[in-house]
Amino acid sequence: MQRGGGGLDNAGGLFHASGLFRSAFTLAEVLITLGIIGVVAAMTLPTLVQNHRNKVVETRLAKFYSTFNNAIRMAEVQYGDRKIWYSDTGGVDLDEEGKPIEGTAKIDEWFQKYFSNLIVIKKIIKTNGVLRYYLSDGSSFQFGNDDTVLTSRELVFFTGHPDKCPQDGYGICKFQFEYYPIDSSTGWKYLYNKGLEPVKVGWDGNRNTLLNDSRIGCNTKARDGAKYCTAIIQLNNWIIPEDYPFKVRY
Repeated sequence: MQRGGGGLDNAGGLFHASGLFRSAFTLAEVLITLGIIGVVAAMTLPTLVQNHRNKVVETRLAKFYSTFNNAIRMAEVQYGDRKIWYSDTGGVDLDEEGKPIEGTAKIDEWFQKYFSNLIVIKKIIKTNGVLRYYLSDGSSFQFGNDDTVLTSRELVFFTGHPDKCPQDGYGICKFQFEYYPIDSSTGWKYLYNKGLEPVKVGWDGNRNTLLNDSRIGCNTKARDGAKYCTAIIQLNNWIIPEDYPFKVRY
């Protein structure tokens, strides 16, 4: 005897109270579902990609900072206080064709003496004397600033290959550091007797200055490049903060 709204069909199977059994989605439902999945993917995939880029950049920045400063401490064991052997040097000898002569770059001589324990897989001397050092994790660095300031106090770290990073890529794919432990004047107080540090020359100690400075602040309008961006990330324990104005890459 049949009870309620459902029962058994002739084959002994269960059937719906209405007498209809829906065994599959309709074509319209499938298309709607696929459309929703596509929209969600389009919204989330760029975020996932950028999150991965952030993680790679954060890791490489922190590793480079730690490795370089460990090298400074190791050099002090052999050569004494860093202020004694630091040299604000630069320049390279050129041949008759104006090409740099291998082994004559003053910065490289200084670097090889005190930092030869850093793992450098390749180095290139450019025609203007700028040296680039390539590291095993795919990052690289050079002494100097925008290929013009050839001194050991300025250092640009590239999170990837430098040829893929544009001139105005500060805070995106290249990050400025400084090593200048010998100057105790007010403008350099955050670097005095320190190791390698993010650019903090002229900084007043206020985070808003790092973000909004018109010359080198971490913003899109900085006249000389967003060089304070390195310090912004460092202040957040080498994690890119929520209010960071750029999308980093490597």
